[in-house]
Amino acid sequence: MSLATKDRTREVRITDKLNTSGRSGERKPGPLLFYIALWLSLLIAFAVLATLLVTILLDGWTKLTPTLFTNYPAADPDEAGARPAILGSLWVIATTAVMTLPLGIAAAIHMEEFADTKNWFNRLIELNVQNLAAVPSIIYGLLALGFLALLQVSNKNIVIGGALALSLLILPVIIISTREGLRAVPGEIRDGSLALGATRWQTVWRQVLPASVPSIATGSILALSRALGEAAPLLVLGALVYITFDPNGLMSGYTTLPIQIFNWTGRPQEGFHQLAAATSVLLLGVLLLMNALAIFIRNKYQKRW
Repeated sequence: MSLATKDRTREVRITDKLNTSGRSGERKPGPLLFYIALWLSLLIAFAVLATLLVTILLDGWTKLTPTLFTNYPAADPDEAGARPAILGSLWVIATTAVMTLPLGIAAAIHMEEFADTKNWFNRLIELNVQNLAAVPSIIYGLLALGFLALLQVSNKNIVIGGALALSLLILPVIIISTREGLRAVPGEIRDGSLALGATRWQTVWRQVLPASVPSIATGSILALSRALGEAAPLLVLGALVYITFDPNGLMSGYTTLPIQIFNWTGRPQEGFHQLAAATSVLLLGVLLLMNALAIFIRNKYQKRW
C-alpha cells in the first residue's frame, strides 16, 4: 500500500470518528435539553410579541381614522388627535439626521481609513465609541440637559435640544456601522486605486465610500428608527406631553409619538387608551417601513466581493 493511500485511509477514519462522535454528542441529554429550552424560549417570546401586537391592533383599530392625523390633543378622546406629535417627530428626526449623519460618517472614515491604529489616543477613542453604543438612552438625555444648561439655554424643550440628545444616542451606532461597511470593501480596490496614481482621499471618496453606501445607509436608517422610538431622553429635557400647536422651527416646542403615547396611557379614560394603541400602531408602521427600506437598500445595492 502506498504512502498516499495510507494517508487517505487515515483521513477517512478520522473523519468517520469525528462524525460519529458529533452525532452521538447531539443525542446526549445535556445538548438535547439545551436545544429544547432554546426553542421553547424563542416560541414563548414570539407568542408574547404576537399577543401584544394583536392586542394593540384590536384596541386601536377603531381610532385609526383621519382624525388621528389632523386633530390636536383634546380633553375628549373622540376629538383628540396626534397631529403635533407626528409633526414633532418629523422635525426632531430630520434635525437629528442632519446633525448626526455627516459627523458620524466623517468620523468613521477618519478612524477606519486615516487614523493610526497603533496610536494610543486613537485606540482610546475607538474603545470609547464601542462602549458608548451600549449606554442607556436616558444618560444621553442628562448629558444634553447639562450641555444646554452650560450654554445657559432657559427653555430646553425645543426641537434642537431633543435632536441633540438623540444625536448623541445614535452617533456611536452610526460610526460603528459605517466602519463595518468600509471594512467590507476589499483592500485590492484601495491598492488598485493607489497604484493608478490616485491619492488616499481620492481613493476613499471615489472608490471605497460609494462601494460601502448600502451598509452605511442601512445602519443609518436603523439608527434613526431607534431614535424615533425613544422617549426617555426627551422626557428628561422636559418635552411637552400636551400641546395644541404645530412645531415650526428648531427653537419651537414639540412633542413626539412616544411621548404622546406615554401621556395617553396615563389617562383613566378608555378612549385615551384606544388612542394610545392607535398611535402605537402608527409608530410601529413607520418603524417597519424604515426597517423595510433598510433591508431593500441592502439587498438591492450590496455588492458581493
